[in-house]
Parts: sequence; C-alpha cells; structure tokens
Amino acid sequence: MCLGIPGRVVDVHREQDILMGKVDFGGVTKSICLECTPQVQPGEYVIVHVGFALQVIDEARAQDVFRFLVQMGETDEFALAEGVSPMSGGAYQNAPDGETPP
Repeated sequence: MCLGIPGRVVDVHREQDILMGKVDFGGVTKSICLECTPQVQPGEYVIVHVGFALQVIDEARAQDVFRFLVQMGETDEFALAEGVSPMSGGAYQNAPDGETPP
C-alpha cells in the first residue's frame, strides 16, 4: 500500500535550483522535495510520499491522517519517540487515555 505521511515543514530552501525543505515527522526530520507544493511555508503541513510533498494540508487534517495511520499501524518507519506526534513536535495529543502511538 502507498501511504502519504503528514509532516510539518521546518525549512524551505533551494538545492541546485530544486525547491527542497526539511519536514518534521515527530522528531524525525527528513529532506523532502517541495516542487509539487511551491507555495508551502515553514510551519505548514504537507502530505509526503517517497520523498515528495504532494499536498499542503491544514493542521487538523494532518492530525486526522496521523490518527488514521496510528490505527492502521503504519507509523513504524518513522520510529516515533513514545508520546510524540509528527504534528506537535511534542506530546501525542490525541491518544486514548494511557495509550501512545506504536
């Protein structure tokens, strides 16, 4: 299955005339191509698939997607620290009482 993962854009810059950025996935920061989302600004959220930001989304939508991915058990790739959400950079805000993401 192909999944788009939500992340928060931390930095936007050019590398050899290609629009790139650093995107934070709950403490794991990756270099991502932003050419498909040229309007994105630091602090905004994007859906990322295989190193490319495909769509700018709002924070509420990013939270919805992340909750769905947690339910599906699809967050292992990012080795999220216990209690951390890619949307907050801090505490996992939407887990049921006492639960943390995998």
